[in-house]
Amino acid sequence: MGGKSSIAYILLVILVLESCCFERTVCSAVTYDHRALVIDGKRRVLQSGSIHYPRSTPEVWPELIRKSKEGGLDVIETYVFWNYHEPVKGQYYFEGRFDLVRFVKTVQEAGLFVHLRIGPYACAEWNYGGFPMWLHFIPGIQFRTTNEIFKEEMKRFLAKIVDLMKEEKLFASQGGPIILAQVENEYGNVEWAYGVGGELYVKWAAETAVSLNTSVPWVMCSQGDAPDPIINTCNGFYCDGFTPNSPTKPIMWTENYSGWFLSFGYAIPYRPVEDLAFAVARFFETGGTFQNYYMYFGGTNFGRTAGGPLVATSYDYDAPLDEYGFIRQPKWGHLRDLHKAIKLCEEYLISSEPVHQQLGVNLEAHIYYKPSNECAAFLANYDNRSDANVTFNGNLYHLPAWSVSILPDCKNVIFNTAKVVTQRTTGDHSFGQKKNVNELLLASSSWSWYIEEVGVSGNNSFTEPGLLEQINTTKDDSDFLWYTTSINLSGEEKEAVLNIESLGHAALVFVNKKLVAFGYGNHDYANFSINEKISLNEGNNTLDLLSMMVGVQNYGPWFDIAGAGIYFVALIGLKNGKNDLSSGEWTYQVGVEGEYLGLDKVSLANSSLWTQGSALPVNKSLIWYKVTFVAPEGKGPLVLNLASMGKGQAWVKGQSIGRYWPAYLSPSTGCTEYCDYRGTHDPSTCQKGCGQPAQTFYEEITMSRYHIPRTWVHPGENLLVLHEELGGDPSKISVQTRTGQDICSFVSEADPPAADSWKPNSEFSSQVPEVRLTCEQGWQITSVNFASYGTPVGTCGTFRPGTCHADVLSTVEKACIGQVKCSIPVSSANLGDACPGLLKTLAIEAHCSE
Repeated sequence: MGGKSSIAYILLVILVLESCCFERTVCSAVTYDHRALVIDGKRRVLQSGSIHYPRSTPEVWPELIRKSKEGGLDVIETYVFWNYHEPVKGQYYFEGRFDLVRFVKTVQEAGLFVHLRIGPYACAEWNYGGFPMWLHFIPGIQFRTTNEIFKEEMKRFLAKIVDLMKEEKLFASQGGPIILAQVENEYGNVEWAYGVGGELYVKWAAETAVSLNTSVPWVMCSQGDAPDPIINTCNGFYCDGFTPNSPTKPIMWTENYSGWFLSFGYAIPYRPVEDLAFAVARFFETGGTFQNYYMYFGGTNFGRTAGGPLVATSYDYDAPLDEYGFIRQPKWGHLRDLHKAIKLCEEYLISSEPVHQQLGVNLEAHIYYKPSNECAAFLANYDNRSDANVTFNGNLYHLPAWSVSILPDCKNVIFNTAKVVTQRTTGDHSFGQKKNVNELLLASSSWSWYIEEVGVSGNNSFTEPGLLEQINTTKDDSDFLWYTTSINLSGEEKEAVLNIESLGHAALVFVNKKLVAFGYGNHDYANFSINEKISLNEGNNTLDLLSMMVGVQNYGPWFDIAGAGIYFVALIGLKNGKNDLSSGEWTYQVGVEGEYLGLDKVSLANSSLWTQGSALPVNKSLIWYKVTFVAPEGKGPLVLNLASMGKGQAWVKGQSIGRYWPAYLSPSTGCTEYCDYRGTHDPSTCQKGCGQPAQTFYEEITMSRYHIPRTWVHPGENLLVLHEELGGDPSKISVQTRTGQDICSFVSEADPPAADSWKPNSEFSSQVPEVRLTCEQGWQITSVNFASYGTPVGTCGTFRPGTCHADVLSTVEKACIGQVKCSIPVSSANLGDACPGLLKTLAIEAHCSE
């Protein structure tokens, strides 16, 4: 569309909204100009965070959203997941974790806005990128191009979601919270692969979205050729250099990676908060007015929702709210303080363009003015090694390397991205310390089991010549496909090498019903080979291959036709050399025996199919285990520690908590004890958990953690079922819940006071900083383990008094014991002066519990 079409569209939206607002005083008009989104005629500076509703449970949504709001967010962003909303063509599902309307209304009740990323392609490390598998089997269809069949289905689903939101009056023009919508997703990254069809598809998608008349702006992320009036937005670790494709569009950042996703067999990626805060501050410094954290809460890939290949069950993402919904410190608190500082600059940011001032090499300032000529400023040092002192506005300022200082009055520094003064959590993560965990060990005597048959086991088998591609065969109804054939030897050598080639993702190999090999790929390269020396019998031999999917591909050009499963099988070393079995006759079965029996279901908990006895079989492949447990007391989420198991899936009361794979260890190298926040980061820059099982978050604790929502259990006995594919020992499994937390903070006299105490024209520099401590909701400070004012030595969890030490324990206890939160001013007037003339720090370690 040209400029005239864009203007006409905006005028039409305004007329529609004015009509709406005449009838409904609570509705909001949402447009945009070159600087920002405009809500009810006013430009807005907005902080947003991604929370995907099905990666948690409805009972937890209000708490997640409350913490997001307290963290300084204005907007909650979510994808819409087509494959679970329309599992069968024409049959829709919007219940439980997939109750989209309830989620949007929950956000609205908290007083926040919503950015609804309808797509319907999501990527999101979600199975098949969010597309339903039935879509793949429509004759003649091609995804994400000018294919008419695909466009018809995509438009139908887009309209379904838009109509549903309209029916519930959830768009801003109707008084609802939705201020933005997104069509497609990161298509610009793969558009080259679709040629002219891709270019035409982008135009069609934009026109289709606009035609749905949502009355709010649409965006396309990572889409440089997004047609007017669609806003093209930035995704990435840094977006301070991003420029929209039109001078009429604001600078928006739809995915700012708070960390990165986890894959089985990989170390855990994380992102230091100093770098994340630097990226955010630089974005707003250089003209941005909307940014979204991907993720703010990552959550869990329950069931088989994880994408592929080999995306892990945890979607923690090193987000400000961790996988269980607990606040991750200092990330949450440091970003909250950043948001407050930026919010204090909002009137300046929306009033003018930034005035750039070079302060030196890799040193600069951006100044924003109001009509009154008052100003706010950002001072940046983007050198990744050297600190600097700069003169600005007649004053001298110290800028640590890779940092931004924010001055809402062009005078007082109220926040620096490299100076973390918020509280921290000792132990680094939710379940990091045994003393804060209530643990229940599931003893061997209480387990029952069912051993599956190897190979085709029922009446659901079929025989075909050649090796079938797995996804087209299973239709993703199961992770599993059995490939079975026979090998007949007559007087030949009985030793051979079995060569198997697979497109992914893993496979068990049985010769004469005995396990002889296991092969698997990884997230970046799912293909794998197996070359195993085997012994055969004279006469007939059976070869059974169990091919395993670990999430259907979710990203890349033409990802929807990426294959999986075994494509070549041969015997090498027999008398005739290489015996290719690939084109022979194979018998197939979709799924394994226990799936057909329904062993994961509560209704079979007391079935005679299960065996119980004193000799619990361990380290055995293709076995189902069952046990009941009483959940540890408490209100918080539960963790299932599966470190003793191999690979499989787990169910609690019939609901799948996801795939597990503790046997797949991450590489032993690539992690560092300390990750320097200075300099540009990517997913591999900072890693932890090297050489550890998948989903372990602590090198010092043997633990592979899987999330059980508290609402999935009840006070009595709860059924746990495992399908173990490789072999493990269930007697070492435990269920845990968190009972407390250890928190700490250390603040220097030289640190700036809290941003929320700043007032325009105030003598901010004369105010004193504070140590602020806050427990998770439901807990309070029950003890203070360390308190020193002076020069304490060490870090959180290892503090000890320094050469200058004022014992302020009683002062801190008086202010904090029994409180959910407390604050202690860091000043000699309040704490005494053991070392006159020396710069002092207050360090506190405290314990929170019920």
